[in-house]
Amino acid sequence: MGELNAAVSLVCRECGKDHGHVFAYTCVECLGALEASIDLGSLEVSRSNIEQRNRDMRRYREFLPILRDENIVSIGTGYTPLIRVDSLARAIGVRRLYVKNDTVNPTFSFKDRPSSVAVSKAKEFGLGVVGCASTGNLAGATAAHAAAAGLRSVVMMPSFVEDAKVVQASVYGATVVLIDGTYDDVNRLAALVADRFNIGVVNVNLRPYYVEGSKTMGLEIVEQLGWRTPDRIVVPSASGALLSAIYKGIREAEEAGLLDDADVAMTCAQPEGCSPITTAYRKGLDRVIPVHSPQTIVRSLAIGDPGDGLQALRVIRSSGGTAGAVSDVEALEAVNLLAKETGVFAEPGGAISVAVLKRLVEEGEVGRDEEVVCCVTGAGFKTLDVIPKGEGHIRVLPSFAALSRELSRVLS
Repeated sequence: MGELNAAVSLVCRECGKDHGHVFAYTCVECLGALEASIDLGSLEVSRSNIEQRNRDMRRYREFLPILRDENIVSIGTGYTPLIRVDSLARAIGVRRLYVKNDTVNPTFSFKDRPSSVAVSKAKEFGLGVVGCASTGNLAGATAAHAAAAGLRSVVMMPSFVEDAKVVQASVYGATVVLIDGTYDDVNRLAALVADRFNIGVVNVNLRPYYVEGSKTMGLEIVEQLGWRTPDRIVVPSASGALLSAIYKGIREAEEAGLLDDADVAMTCAQPEGCSPITTAYRKGLDRVIPVHSPQTIVRSLAIGDPGDGLQALRVIRSSGGTAGAVSDVEALEAVNLLAKETGVFAEPGGAISVAVLKRLVEEGEVGRDEEVVCCVTGAGFKTLDVIPKGEGHIRVLPSFAALSRELSRVLS
């Protein structure tokens, strides 16, 4: 066990000040957001040595801001399937479509990726307690990684979060705090808790390191496509961090010599009842205006004041991408469409990438000749309370005659 990345520092996104390797999240000069920077030029990494490694996030360890490998907290996250889905491509009307299925991560969402890195950094900085502000999935992921690291955890969620997500976090031993308010109320309180109780709140004071974990989704996509990019990647977006991180990972792969071309149109998918990034893009704004009272059943994306919204907006524009929002009904329809055409059962916040792609194709904003990857970010079993049961239910008496009558009717 030894040193991985000695050249890790935090750099301000706004003024460019280099803060070094510190436990911080805002710039001391301009209060801008800090972002992790790794000196990729000093690394020796190749396609062949990556391809020989275990199929989890550690596969891309040179790209992660962790100094020593003994600090890495891993529960098997990453290298999730990239599935070519020709039937769904025909249903939507694009040339080629892939689903990046992050529902199969250890706690059943993409949040295992940033949680792994953030909890690893908490361990590296010698913290004893970690926490998060969460719309549900992050709570379970943080609690699970804290348990694996031998750390205590405190997870804070709005009280409207689905029961399954509350239970999941509790099972891992977290102290669960439900707050009667919006996610943004929870996030504000989490920031105060971080300072007062010296807790490593993964998406607050550990945020510059936390978001780096999501780069691995972008790295996996390009590797699984044969070290190339698709035309477009559609990403469910709440804080905007996942979209930005995927793009950063792809750009870093190009910088490290793993890719010849990092061009890809990054596309944001949000629910109409909470779509601040999409609204800013559509209106041509240079800032993201918060949504103070989100109105959507897509609870995992109900973040009205996205922490990485401005960065996501910049990425969308610089990559030649776009942004779209759909109704709750369309998001639920996409859950069923995705399941029936691919066998992947996602929550509405995970399937919304499919819903937005469908709408953008119908409106002519996405070309039918494109090759597209839809990121599916969370499993459907966590949101059963909002997903209609469908019409495939039959109830019969325990006799073969009764069963035969019903099956004859259904299958005729």
